[in-house]
Amino acid sequence: MGKKNFKNKYYKFALYLIILVLINLVGVNLFFRVDLTSNKLYSLSKASKNVVSTLKEPLTINIFFSKNLPSPYNNIERYLHDLLEEYEIYANNYLSYRFYNVSAKEGDISEKAETNRKMAQNYGIYPVNVQKIEQDEAKVQRAYMGIVFIHGDIIEKIPAVTSTEGLEYKITTTIRRMNNKISALLNLPEKIRIKLIQSSSINQIANMVKLEGLNELKYNIKKLVDKLNEKNYNQLEFVYIDPSKDKNIDTEMEKYERFSLQWNEFKTSDGIGVPAGKGILAIGMEYGDKSFEKQLLDKNIALTSRGLEEKYKITDIKKIEIFINENVDNLININEDIGYLSSNGTLSISPKLPPQYRMLQPNQDSLTKFNSLLSKNYSVKQIDLKNEDITDSIDTLIIAGAKENFSDWELFQIDQFLMKGKSLAIFMDSFREIQQKQKQMYGLNQPVYLPINTGLERLLDHYGIKVKKSYLMDETCYVNRDRNSGEMPIYFAPIIKNRNINHNLSFMENIKELVILKASPLEVNKDKIKENGLKSYKLISSSNKSWEMSGRINLIPMFIKPPASDKDKKSRALAYLLEGRFPSYFTGRPIPEKPKKEDDKKKEEAKEKEKSRPEYKKSKLREERGVLLKGRPGKIFLIGSTEILKDNFLDEEGNSPNAQFLLNSVDYLNNQQDIAVMRSKNQKFNPIKDTKPGTRIFAKIVNIGGLPLLCILFGVFVWFRRKAKRKRIQAMFRK
Repeated sequence: MGKKNFKNKYYKFALYLIILVLINLVGVNLFFRVDLTSNKLYSLSKASKNVVSTLKEPLTINIFFSKNLPSPYNNIERYLHDLLEEYEIYANNYLSYRFYNVSAKEGDISEKAETNRKMAQNYGIYPVNVQKIEQDEAKVQRAYMGIVFIHGDIIEKIPAVTSTEGLEYKITTTIRRMNNKISALLNLPEKIRIKLIQSSSINQIANMVKLEGLNELKYNIKKLVDKLNEKNYNQLEFVYIDPSKDKNIDTEMEKYERFSLQWNEFKTSDGIGVPAGKGILAIGMEYGDKSFEKQLLDKNIALTSRGLEEKYKITDIKKIEIFINENVDNLININEDIGYLSSNGTLSISPKLPPQYRMLQPNQDSLTKFNSLLSKNYSVKQIDLKNEDITDSIDTLIIAGAKENFSDWELFQIDQFLMKGKSLAIFMDSFREIQQKQKQMYGLNQPVYLPINTGLERLLDHYGIKVKKSYLMDETCYVNRDRNSGEMPIYFAPIIKNRNINHNLSFMENIKELVILKASPLEVNKDKIKENGLKSYKLISSSNKSWEMSGRINLIPMFIKPPASDKDKKSRALAYLLEGRFPSYFTGRPIPEKPKKEDDKKKEEAKEKEKSRPEYKKSKLREERGVLLKGRPGKIFLIGSTEILKDNFLDEEGNSPNAQFLLNSVDYLNNQQDIAVMRSKNQKFNPIKDTKPGTRIFAKIVNIGGLPLLCILFGVFVWFRRKAKRKRIQAMFRK
């Protein structure tokens, strides 16, 4: 019997082991994951699944990661494993990934790690510095944390993954861009021209300024273009131009004149005279009407035996390669077009100063960060309504801070753009701020605020919404804290709390808090909205402690006082979204004519031609201008401030709530709602809810005394149970 039971135990053990193995095999083939996080942080978004499921060619992802990284970097590799595993499931066998260890082994670089390291550097992945705490000392460790994407002949990379925040968004947008790039390159009607502009006149002074590598430059650039053609489907064409010899290209050289070098007449040490001259050494990329240029001379100041001297050297070939790779995407417009109105006094989206001068003269109205964030997914097209029409390739037009009047023709273009089912993103300022030269109250330079009326207000009012001529003040605002002056509330910088943000719209769901400056409240005509058959969504609003400042505007914080009565305080709308089939503003109005801009000479020539033409009888038929009186479903996003677009309100990575609010809104207007949801699901900013003082005191008492009180009550409960048990036992023995 003992032997039989012993055998039965072994049989059961073997059976359980087989069952476990079978369960694991089933789990490998029927993989699923349950994500219990509120934002589904560890599950692929719908946008990611759609992007990888459309792959038609194999995509290889190589991850170069160092081992044994300090916190918080040690969790990134595990997160990447899980994320890429899920990408692979939905990619229909078109995606594969591999991790490469580039770590040192026991203090020495192993042969395998060194091979992986060289491979990483060939792809342009270099180590970054990460901080670690070791033996109570802060030390710096060099670590590789890069990702390389290989799709056909195209290679993209994420040089350093230092956080899991927004990682899915970066990977998905990279894959989508590569997929679009292949299609775009294969369908180019003409090649991208890589122009080397090299004046032979520079050879006269090359030895004098010790400029090395000038003779080999043409060969090196040609070789680089041939190399890059392998991954750009042979769509690059090398062109060599010598401005010193070819005198028929003056017009073509205008864009390169800013790189021109000049020198006066001088003699060499051998007494040979060198005449005064000039030359250009630059590289350009051209396709269609777009171009990018870069100077090929780097200047630095070096310390020599004769003191400080300026020295020039030819730009490194690797930097030239990066320049070409980065601008191919912009030239062929693989991203969707988005329009930005550059006329009518709007804020400039591109910096006017060269990079070296921007730090010296920072522009407070700069939209550099907004442009950079927008350009990651869109090709930003600047539209001048005074000289051009809005092209059909644009689905969303951004109007930011217009200050000049719109003519009827310009309003007609905007109206008809909306009627086509397009979208408008309007950032409107109610006042123009004019600085006065003379100082006024308490030696302060008090600006004057003049109302702005551009004519755009008429369109918006017709659609059922308007921006009020006032500034919103709010007691729930940013507070400036200073050691000397103490706390100073900035009432015109309201903080939009979570409860005042509309989370019913998916692209707004994870936006928890915003900061706005100099915002004007919005007003919606509900009757007109209903009459037009539109839907209106209040996106953000102020707190119940807000009021309006109108008439005489004074934004000096120390002179702003809240109203004495709470009757003047209430919540006010600050951003709205309108959707539906908008009625045209020009219904029942005369259609404006497109202004003609001909000079007097052309007008006279036209008149002379008219006189010389034989008379003809006009047809009774008239050509009617095509006007859309009732539009297709479109969208209008409106906010009464442009401050939210400026650099001091945005971060360069686009992770802040303000940046995600703007980008998500643009994505939604451009029918990219899935991308907006994916971007903001990693929004980790989750402020604590505001509570009353009594509630906070109660919570402190519970936290401090709650646990000891529970322990005491539990002890009393146990004591009573033991006492009752003792009495029951005593009662049993008494019987």
